Amino acid sequence: MPKENKTEKIVRELVLPLIEPEGFELVDVEYQKEGRNWVLRLFIDQEKGIDLDDCQHVSNIVSDALDEKDPIPHQYLLEVSSPGIERPLKTKNDFLRFCGRKASIKLFLPLNGEKEFTGELGGVEDNSVVIKTGDGEKRVEIDHIAKAHLAYDF
Repeated sequence: MPKENKTEKIVRELVLPLIEPEGFELVDVEYQKEGRNWVLRLFIDQEKGIDLDDCQHVSNIVSDALDEKDPIPHQYLLEVSSPGIERPLKTKNDFLRFCGRKASIKLFLPLNGEKEFTGELGGVEDNSVVIKTGDGEKRVEIDHIAKAHLAYDF
């Protein structure tokens, strides 16, 4: 999976102990320049899903801590949101949690000539994700995954 940049890693380490006791999972952290502004985006989730009040609550919790620790040396916009229906899959636990659900996986390098797979998640064996596609089961090493997310048929 792609590595976080230094700021994303620092923010993750700061935010996790604040929101986990509140029942929230930190799905992803993005820190990037958008136009003239820097944006720090936190994607949160929980079993019952996320609503606007949850985002506001987490924003309030982490905003004070970010102001106090000041890990980012310049101005930025803080956004807290749900990961959406095509939630990213980042960890071994994500692939286990969503076993049986449809997902799309992109690889850094081709596996048997293919770099993209969409199918049903079949679990994790050792350090490989099992995905059941129309062509049968594929085993993809987690370290070879560039990007993965739940797939939703509209």
